[in-house]
Amino acid sequence: MKYLKIIIAFLLISHIAISQESNRSDYRTVFGNNKKVSHGGYGALTFGIGQIDGSQAIFTGIKGGWLIDHRLTLGIAGTGFVNNLHIDYGPGSVSSGLSGGYGGLLIEPILAPFSPVHLTFPIIIGAGGIAYVDRYYWDNHSSYDPWVTDADAFFVFEPGIELEMNLLRFLRLSVGASYRLTSDIKMENAKSDALNGLAGSFSLKFGKF
Repeated sequence: MKYLKIIIAFLLISHIAISQESNRSDYRTVFGNNKKVSHGGYGALTFGIGQIDGSQAIFTGIKGGWLIDHRLTLGIAGTGFVNNLHIDYGPGSVSSGLSGGYGGLLIEPILAPFSPVHLTFPIIIGAGGIAYVDRYYWDNHSSYDPWVTDADAFFVFEPGIELEMNLLRFLRLSVGASYRLTSDIKMENAKSDALNGLAGSFSLKFGKF
């Protein structure tokens, strides 16, 4: 029930953002509007941190899409993740952790896009896979042999909010947070809600805005 409330809250925020941006001083009618709709697009690199199954995790990804009238992006996004990272393993040691990725449709309303600092509300709807991986370190912490002991697929819904800055005409920086919700994970070595949780991230966007 609480997950449904979170989803409804993010959808309401997105709707309010679009409505407020549409309430400008220009007079609009059903027929005869001469306003030219602008089209653009961008590609972005994303980096984030959060928790997976109680352990610190790193998220990296790409996203991009078609920017409609400066106020709405429709596109795709993909994210990879890994948890339980260590840098001090010696030869012969073994570490275990969760790795995987997900991706899908990106819907991103933008509030006040012409302001140097503004808000966006990215939503990702898609699917992914997760695996429990053992790593045997045979040389040092940078040389290891991984093997998968269990794996599963899942559906994902990830709404977020970002504070975005127009650095240059072709470059934007955004910092924000998202909450990831997935279908149950069915693996012996992970909780069913192992991927659910809050994550912080930042993105560098390159394109025509």
